[in-house]
Amino acid sequence: MLIFDSDVLIWFARGDEAAGRLVDSEPARGVSAVALMELLQGTRSRAEIKETRQFLAEQQFRVLPLTESIGYTAVSLIEQFAHSDGLRVSDAIIAATALEYGARLATANDRHFRMISGLTLRRFRRSSE
Repeated sequence: MLIFDSDVLIWFARGDEAAGRLVDSEPARGVSAVALMELLQGTRSRAEIKETRQFLAEQQFRVLPLTESIGYTAVSLIEQFAHSDGLRVSDAIIAATALEYGARLATANDRHFRMISGLTLRRFRRSSE
């Protein structure tokens, strides 16, 4: 499974060709509940919330719930990397989700995650980069 960070999904929604190719190339697509919350927080109306949920359903994304294990792993990541590398709570939870599912994480913000041992990243670059 490939778990998508919210940044990749934002570029996909904006019509970026590289994001479209990445999503299309992966049959098993996941998104952390926290990344979904980030997407929903960025909407401007209830209609956009509905569109975001519909988009994820149409693209067959599996929304991966928060679990106790993901929470404990995220806490550990914060303890290890918040001060030394600036790891933020949402990124810690997204990384912990990928670790929990043994999945790769697609992100344009690989610097937010590269210090995490055992996490496999799929680096994304927009079409214009």
